[in-house]
Amino acid sequence: MKIIFLIALFSGALSGCFSVSFNFDTSPEAQKDEAGGKLHHLVLCWLKDSGNVMDRKKIIELTETFRDIPGVIHAHAGEVVISDREIVDDSFDVGILIVTKDQTDLRKYLEHPKHVRAKEKILMPIMRKILVYDFIKVEDD
Repeated sequence: MKIIFLIALFSGALSGCFSVSFNFDTSPEAQKDEAGGKLHHLVLCWLKDSGNVMDRKKIIELTETFRDIPGVIHAHAGEVVISDREIVDDSFDVGILIVTKDQTDLRKYLEHPKHVRAKEKILMPIMRKILVYDFIKVEDD
């Protein structure tokens, strides 16, 4: 439940960092096509220099370039939202959400030279900790 909340939080808080699609078809078939079976790769990042505005911006801008990698459906990133709610983990600096069709496309993304270079040259040098959650929506039959 916490992960779903984080994803919703990221999606709502990322003004200017994501594309918007208006789909007014609310039929069950359209909703199934929209959400069905996509793999969500959620990455939470803790910076070595926690709170560093430039490092946060660097990660967010870099994530936008991942949209060009084949197999990536969505690539969003944003800053943590501070909360006084006990259930909310707001200790990280930046959250990244990559959506692919399946595990094959996730692997292609992870192994793509653009992602590998970005991880080695930009992300890892400024990270203290990274936590990854991968999940896929299970469709009802």
